[in-house]
Amino acid sequence: MSFDCGKCPGYCCSHGRIAVTDNDLRRLALHFGISERAARRRLTYVYKTKDVEERILRHHKDSIYQSVCRLFDRETRRCTVYAARPNVCRKYPYGNSCGYYSFLKFERTFHDEEDFIPSA
Repeated sequence: MSFDCGKCPGYCCSHGRIAVTDNDLRRLALHFGISERAARRRLTYVYKTKDVEERILRHHKDSIYQSVCRLFDRETRRCTVYAARPNVCRKYPYGNSCGYYSFLKFERTFHDEEDFIPSA
């Protein structure tokens, strides 16, 4: 594995469309001790265009990225439901490397600052 999520400020959680399945909603509902219907209503909404219709996680404003997943803690920069996170999050970054982490690592070396975060 050529990335370390523990050193990233949560780039993947800033993706605008984090799709969830019925299985993901069941897992999140169980995690929060609420009904699937309540989880669907509180945590997601339907994103719909001419070509796409999918249920995605809600976001909230963020100081680093414009917005991040509502389930992301903006202080600790970590997922608050990691054990119950959606399948798409479990699979990210779909390989053995993360392009953002490579970019971040380069920028931190270039600026000689271990915690450097590039601004938008």
